[in-house]
Amino acid sequence: MSKAGDRLIAAAQEARAIARGEQAPGRVHVPARLDVRAIRARTGLSQTGFAARYGFSLNQVRDWEQNRSQPLGGVRAYLMLIGEDPDAVGALLDKSRSGQAA
Repeated sequence: MSKAGDRLIAAAQEARAIARGEQAPGRVHVPARLDVRAIRARTGLSQTGFAARYGFSLNQVRDWEQNRSQPLGGVRAYLMLIGEDPDAVGALLDKSRSGQAA
């Protein structure tokens, strides 16, 4: 299994333990500002390709990269995941789009 797959399984096990009250939830630091241009650059995609691949509008990507706005809440966390392992996130999205998701 891939490194990303191992991390996803570990995260699911941790979530189950938290839901059962066996473990206290951890905190995830999500910075207030992200360098969306740098995250996109790591994927090697154009603005259009990045928006289409990860479910954003082209205007959102442009606004983030030109500092007219910043992504909010969970979108920042999602962008952090893309920045960490864009292939794993893309594979999960592909699986979901093909109807294989749970």
